[in-house]
Amino acid sequence: MKVIEHLKLLDDARFLALYESLAKQGFGPLDHEVAASLRFRPQAIRKLSMEKRAKRARALLLAKNKAELCYELFGAYLLEKQRELVTGFLDATGVKHDKGMLASLGDNQPDPKKLAGAVAELDRKFDPQDVTLYLAMCAQHWPELAELDALWRERAGVPVSS
Repeated sequence: MKVIEHLKLLDDARFLALYESLAKQGFGPLDHEVAASLRFRPQAIRKLSMEKRAKRARALLLAKNKAELCYELFGAYLLEKQRELVTGFLDATGVKHDKGMLASLGDNQPDPKKLAGAVAELDRKFDPQDVTLYLAMCAQHWPELAELDALWRERAGVPVSS
């Protein structure tokens, strides 16, 4: 549940920025879930400010430990707004993909020996907060790679869970 742990680390302003960046035609990415939780009709959710909707969306993700939905939200943000970060990491670590979407599962995983160099290069090109967010997703996707988990935890300041 690395993505949930990472969500807890994000301040309200950062989550709002991420949430707003995914808005389409005035609707946030989780507005349907927010509307349902408030017993609003989907169209009526637009009466609330984006800030209130984002705050409610974050609370829903945390209260119900919705790791899959959180993973999808973070993934949508990274693929829509920072695709070059995703493809840069995958290319640099030897993961086969098609424009950021993994080509196959199984042994198609990052080379642990290439992680440090790949992350250093990404930090030079992208916002380190986005790099750390992507590492949280990678640590969740490839839980067998202790190096990924350790790298994300070190960057995010998250202690090793027991």
